[in-house]
Amino acid sequence: MTLLELLLLLLVAAFVGAMGQAIGGYSSGGCLVSIALGLIGALIGTWLARVMALPALFTLSIGGTTFPIVWSILGAALFVAFVNLVSYRRL
Repeated sequence: MTLLELLLLLLVAAFVGAMGQAIGGYSSGGCLVSIALGLIGALIGTWLARVMALPALFTLSIGGTTFPIVWSILGAALFVAFVNLVSYRRL
């Protein structure tokens, strides 16, 4: 994997994480948080899709690495909703 491919993968993860934050209703953090949420969402989403035997709806292939966009967004939204549920809020 080249540096350009890694940067493209991180850019896609940032987009997926931002979409997950928008759907999950939690908007704390910046670009690095969005990248982390996108990568965690990809792990959660692909695991759920594999367990439930769901097909890959939209995948993006970057340098031999496939990135499932739809399942990553859903996984990021689920993770964001969970973090929002268990996080402490000050009033």
